[in-house]
Amino acid sequence: MKKFTIILTALLLASPLQAVAGPQTDRKTRRQLEKENSQLRQRLESIQQELDWLRQDKNERDSLERQMELLYREDRKESAADYFDSPGDFQESGQQDGYQQGDFQQDGDFDYTDSVTDSLLSVWYLHRQIRENPQANYNMDSVHFTSGVPDQVLIERLERMNSFIRLPYNETVKNYMVLYSEKMPTRMSQMLGLAQYYMPIFEEAFRKYGLPLELKYMAIIESALNPVAVSRVGATGMWQFMHSTARNYGLRIDSYIDDRMDPVASVDAAARYLRDAYRIFGDWSLAISSYNCGSGNVNKAIKRAGRRDFWSIYPYLPRETRGYVPAMVGAMYAINYAKEYGLEPAPVQMPEHVDTFMVNKNLHFRQVSEVIGIPIDDLRDLNPQYYKDIVPGAQGDQVLRLPFNYSNAFIDSQDTIYKHKAAEMFSGSVEVGRPQPATSTRKASSGSGSWVYYKVRRGDNLGKIAARHHTTVKNIKSWNGLKSDKIREGQRLKVGKR
Repeated sequence: MKKFTIILTALLLASPLQAVAGPQTDRKTRRQLEKENSQLRQRLESIQQELDWLRQDKNERDSLERQMELLYREDRKESAADYFDSPGDFQESGQQDGYQQGDFQQDGDFDYTDSVTDSLLSVWYLHRQIRENPQANYNMDSVHFTSGVPDQVLIERLERMNSFIRLPYNETVKNYMVLYSEKMPTRMSQMLGLAQYYMPIFEEAFRKYGLPLELKYMAIIESALNPVAVSRVGATGMWQFMHSTARNYGLRIDSYIDDRMDPVASVDAAARYLRDAYRIFGDWSLAISSYNCGSGNVNKAIKRAGRRDFWSIYPYLPRETRGYVPAMVGAMYAINYAKEYGLEPAPVQMPEHVDTFMVNKNLHFRQVSEVIGIPIDDLRDLNPQYYKDIVPGAQGDQVLRLPFNYSNAFIDSQDTIYKHKAAEMFSGSVEVGRPQPATSTRKASSGSGSWVYYKVRRGDNLGKIAARHHTTVKNIKSWNGLKSDKIREGQRLKVGKR
C-alpha cells in the first residue's frame, strides 16, 4: 500500500488537475479535454492494475508464510513425540562432532530445549569415511579464536568470495572462519573429499530453480554431507527434513523408501523450500535462517527488532539459529581457501562416474552384489534412500545408481540378477511382484516369534539401526540389555521379532 501511495502522489504532482471553472477552461477545446480525460483514465487503470498486483502478491506471500509456518509447527509436534519416545538417540561412540553450539552435554548427548527444532547447526552425523574423534569441543557463544592470518587479510578474502550473502566482518563471523579453516583440519579434509562428489549435484538443483549456488554449503552445516543422518527428533538426510515438511515438498517416505536420504531428491526439495522462504523475506540471510528455526521465529525476531536485516534481528533469534548463517560463511570460506591452509581433499569411496537405471521389478542389493560383484556398501552409498536394501520396483519405476564400471555387467545380467535367490531375499518382506508394507518392529516387539538379529557395521549407530528396522533406540537397548548408546563393530543386536 505504501508503494501505491507513492505512485498516486507522483501522478498527482506530475499532472495537477485544472480548475473546471473560469478562463482556464475556456482556453481548452472539447477535443483537448476528452484527450486529457482519456489519458487520466488510462493512468488510473494502470494504477488499479498495480494495486491489484500488489494485493495479489501480498496475499500469496501471506498464504505461503502461513503454509510454511503450519509445516513448521507440525514438525515441532513430531519432534516432541519422537524425542520422548526415543530418548538417548544418536550418541555414537567415538563419532561426535568437532564443535558444539552450546547444546551438547559433556558426554556428547544432545540436550533438546524448546528452542531447538531440527538442530540443523548443532547436530552433526558423519559419513562412513568420517570416523576420527574431534580434538576439542567449542561453545561458539563464548569462544574467541585468534589466528595467524591478520584480520585485514581475512576481510579481503571474505570480500573476494563475492558471495550473495553480505555479512560484515565481525568477531562472530571471524570465529566461524577460523573454526572451519584451522581448528578441525582432518574433518574439513574429509568433507572436502565428499564435496567433490555431492556439490555438483547440489549446484545442478539450485541452478534449475535460479537460486544462488552458494546455498550448497548449507549441507555442510546440516549434516556434514551425510545422506543418512537422522537426528533424535526425526530430521533425516543430508538436508535434515522433518517428516511432514518432506511429504509436503513431494518426498516419498514409506516402508522401503525415504527420499530424504536421496541426495538428488532431497536437494531438489531443499531448493524449493528455500525459494519459498526467499519469496517471503526477500533476503537470503533471513531465508536461510528460517530453514533452521521456521519462518514464524524469524518474523517474531523482525517484529522485536523493528528492522528486517540479519544483524538487526540477530539477538532475537534462537541461539542455534544465530550461528547458522555465520557458520555457513565459515564453511564456505574454508573450502574456498583450503589450499592456503594446507587442506587437501581426503580420498573417499565414491565413484567418479555413475550410471542411472530405472528398475521396474523388486530388487535386493544382495542380488546385485552377489551376481556382478559390486560391494554392497557401494550400493548403499549411491542409493541411501532404499534403507532396507530393497528397491520396490514392482510399485513403479525406481531409480538405481551404479558405478559406471558395473553398468555393462548389470545390463548383461539383469535376468539372472532378478531371479537370484528371489524367494529367499523377499521372504517375509515383500512378495515378488506385489510389495506389501513391512510390519513395524515396534508393533511386533511384544509378539511371539524368533528374534531378528543385526550385525553392527562400521559407521552404524543405534539411531540408524532403529530407523532401518522400524523400531526405537529404547527398544533396542531394552532387548539387548544396553545401559548406554555405545555399540561396536561386529556386535550382534536384537532388532525385533519375526
